[in-house]
Amino acid sequence: MTRMMAARAALALLLAACLSPLVSGTGSRAPPPQDGEFTFLLPAGRKQCFYQPAPANASLEAEYQVIGGAGLDVDFSLESPRGVLLVSEYRKSDGVHTVEPTELGDYKLCFDNSFSTISEKLVFFELIFDSLQDEEDSDGDGWADVVEPEEMLDIKIEDIKESIEMMKTRLERSIQVLTLLRAFEARDRNLQEGNLERVNFWSAVNVGLLLLVAVLQVCTLKGLFQDKRVVRT
Repeated sequence: MTRMMAARAALALLLAACLSPLVSGTGSRAPPPQDGEFTFLLPAGRKQCFYQPAPANASLEAEYQVIGGAGLDVDFSLESPRGVLLVSEYRKSDGVHTVEPTELGDYKLCFDNSFSTISEKLVFFELIFDSLQDEEDSDGDGWADVVEPEEMLDIKIEDIKESIEMMKTRLERSIQVLTLLRAFEARDRNLQEGNLERVNFWSAVNVGLLLLVAVLQVCTLKGLFQDKRVVRT
């Protein structure tokens, strides 16, 4: 029993010694890019640009929607870190664009509302980065080299890690889909509220016209029945 406990303690120390350089190497690695979303108000006749840093050899997905404002349209452009125009769209209400592989540097996203002189636009956009397959493979190989599963275990550490990563990816994708659905809901709600205001306005105008016509008809009928002849005695 004592020999077994000593053997386990020695195995634990060996694993700790092997894992320490791996953890220190992982800590020095640059953090992966984070997905982001943003909603902003674009004034009439203005152009606004955003810059997003990206690593090399990754996948960037940019999606935008105009969720408020007359016409629900805007001009959109996407430039690479070297200044190359990748996407240019005019008078669009939404769009989805993927850049793969990405370049190291800052990507430029611009939204232009200069064609509108009166109406401001409410714009929502989201940036999604996909993890590099090479990093996942290298991380998996490192774990396989350091930790060897025992024969008595039915579930391997690699399988658990893959399941956790898959679950994390699906949860992140679910959050992104829910965010897009909220953006669609906000756009539809703004459109319905705008239609309701227009219906109420023109309904009030029609009621005012009906009242005016009714008053004019009454005055006209009263004028027909008035006797304007002068009676001399």
